This record gives sequence, C-alpha cells and structure tokens, in this order.
Amino acid sequence: MSRHLRGILILTLVTLIWGSTFVVVKGALESFPPSLLMLLRFALGALVFLPLLPRSRGSWLAGFELGFWAFLGYASQTIGLLYTTAGRSAFITALSVVLVPLLAGLLGRRVRPLVWLGALASFVGVGLLAYDGSPPNPGDFWTLITAVTYALYILALERHARNHDPLVLAFTQLVWLTALVGAWALVSGDLARLPQLAVPWAAVLYLTLAATALTTWLMAVGQREVSAPEAAIVYSMEPVWAALFAYLVLGERLGLQGWLGGLLVVAAVIAAQLGGDAGER
Repeated sequence: MSRHLRGILILTLVTLIWGSTFVVVKGALESFPPSLLMLLRFALGALVFLPLLPRSRGSWLAGFELGFWAFLGYASQTIGLLYTTAGRSAFITALSVVLVPLLAGLLGRRVRPLVWLGALASFVGVGLLAYDGSPPNPGDFWTLITAVTYALYILALERHARNHDPLVLAFTQLVWLTALVGAWALVSGDLARLPQLAVPWAAVLYLTLAATALTTWLMAVGQREVSAPEAAIVYSMEPVWAALFAYLVLGERLGLQGWLGGLLVVAAVIAAQLGGDAGER
C-alpha cells in the first residue's frame, strides 16, 4: 500500500467516526450548553495526550493556529445545530470542499482539474444527500462560518503536519481549544452553572475519545501524505457515513436522491485518489 493511499484510508476512517457525531451532539444539546459540551470534550481529549508533552515552542505555535481555527469551526457548528438540522449542517459544512481548492489557488497553489471536478461533485453529492429544502434559519449562517474556518484549518494542518509529530500536534491544539472554549464558557456564564447541570457523560466520553482525541491524531497523520484540497474531498464522506448509520441503526430511508448523492461523494473521493498529489505545495 502506498503512503498516499494509506493517508486516504486514514482520513476516510476519520469521516466514519465524524458521521456518527451529529446525532450525538444534537441530542446532548437538548439539556446541556454548547460551550460546556465543548469544554469537557476538549479538556478530557487533551488529558489523553498528557504523557506526550511537547518539547518545542514551534509545536505550541502550530497548535495555537490549529486550535484557533478549530475553535471557530466547532463553536459555530455546535451553535448552528441549535437551530438547524443535522442534514443541513452537514451540507453547509461541505462548502469547505470547494473553499479549500479555491483558497489554495488564491495562495498560488496549482490545483489539478481532476481535484476541482471531485470537489464540485462531492459538494453536489452532499447537497443531494443532506439538503432538506426548508427555508433558511440562523443556524445556516453559523454553519457557513464553520465551512470557512474549517477550510482554513485544513490548509493550516497540511502545512504543520509535515513539520511536527502528529501526537504532539494533537495535544497542543487540544490544549489551546480547551483554553479558548473555557474563556467562552466563563464569559457566557455557563461555567458557573456546571455544578447544577446533569452532564451527558455517555455523549461526552464518546466525543472525547473517538471524535476528538483519536480523530485529531489521525488527521495529523493522514494529512502528512494527502494534500489539503484532496483531504477536503475525503472529508466530504462524513454525511455519507451519517446517512448510512441512520439507515442501519434508525431505519431511515435515503431514497433515490440520497443514494445518488452518496455515490457522487464516493466517486469524488476516488477521483481525488486517482488525481494523486492535488496541488503544488
């Protein structure tokens, strides 16, 4: 197996885990503030990597940049899920698939035509898969912020993943995420309410171990071998897995439109793999 294909498979595993989180987060938010859910998730996630303390200042600086963009992305998506559906959230977040090659091109990168085709196909596929046709709502605006900041995060991760140990990079960005979310929880007053609230521990532990600690490390490993525009296409598999879990576990039916959308996303990921290196670094 080539290193490039291994990176593709690792990032695909990340999307499989992510695909299970929309329902978990939305359910937890019914009785728990978003700032506290994120604070527990990232603080406990950082503790997982505590034995792997960073040794260089560069790791902390890289972790801060990644943590900053990730904070904006997680916060806006979590707030957005208060007002919009999981499907709409997945669809709007998928805008990052197109934004990553667009931003890369603006920065002077050469993005190959096959990657552009894959990005557009994956975006259309996610739209067919997840868009529910309901009128716009405030959650859509918040999730649009998610798409922009997520694109910036992917580009930054590509740059830092080649210069820092993946475990150290995962630890430092989670520490910064904890600090940023902690400040949000403190200013909003949610932190003072924590002793009076019932913590959804099952959701918190799953989000911590699988969807935060494991995926943060796997992203840093995978993007060592996969360029940012290409990785963005692979990440669009997230709503495909979400729909599949809903079909298998909850019995939800996709219909012809949904299956067509899922096939388009899978085809886009294959196109990205065939395209090799997605752009000049």
